[in-house]
Amino acid sequence: MRLSRRGLILGGSALLAGCSSAASTSSLQVAGAVAPNLPTLPDRAAPAAVQIADVGTTIDPHGVVRKDLLERARAAMDVHGHKISKRDRMYLVDFQKFSGEDRLYEVDLEGGWVTAYRTSHGRGSDPAHSGYAQQFSNRPDSHMSSIGAYATAGAGWGSQQGPNVLLDGLEYSNNLARERAIIIHGADYADPAFLARQGKLGRSYGCFSVSHADLIPLRERMGEGRLLFAMT
Repeated sequence: MRLSRRGLILGGSALLAGCSSAASTSSLQVAGAVAPNLPTLPDRAAPAAVQIADVGTTIDPHGVVRKDLLERARAAMDVHGHKISKRDRMYLVDFQKFSGEDRLYEVDLEGGWVTAYRTSHGRGSDPAHSGYAQQFSNRPDSHMSSIGAYATAGAGWGSQQGPNVLLDGLEYSNNLARERAIIIHGADYADPAFLARQGKLGRSYGCFSVSHADLIPLRERMGEGRLLFAMT
């Protein structure tokens, strides 16, 4: 990514600061834990079409998502119902997990299935580049990730990051997301080739960076008015 923090995202009038990579070329350093031995993974195909479930369908029947994360997200959907106009699916981020693991989940609330992706965290959240996010902030120029509930605000395009998904923070912990340009965008440091070389993803300036291949289905399916909920 670029070191420039400003780029115009089309479809809105605000000038938004872009994320930047702080990817290290040093060997894997994991604070207090041993990172999993990760294989090289191919770029992923788009998720399957939405399945309409029968009454009584279990959400996430295989337990892919932490139970407390799923429960907190569903509660947040009710709390912020005036901002969450679409309830066919929601998006969850588990910042307890290592950056090289799948930790961004699309949860289909009609069919019950879960599709998992990888996503980066902010360099300020992981200054030692251990692969684990350890601190969070809503402060501009902190370069940290922010937790809490967001509403997706549609597809955007930035001069620095290209195609992306805009986000509106709904809580005190992330309500400066627009000012900080916290978006979902593709990044070389989130691609499988980078993970294979470094054993972990690179870091953003607080954005939810994903692989270029994963951005394609996410940008199409996230749309506007769906919940994204991030927690530790």
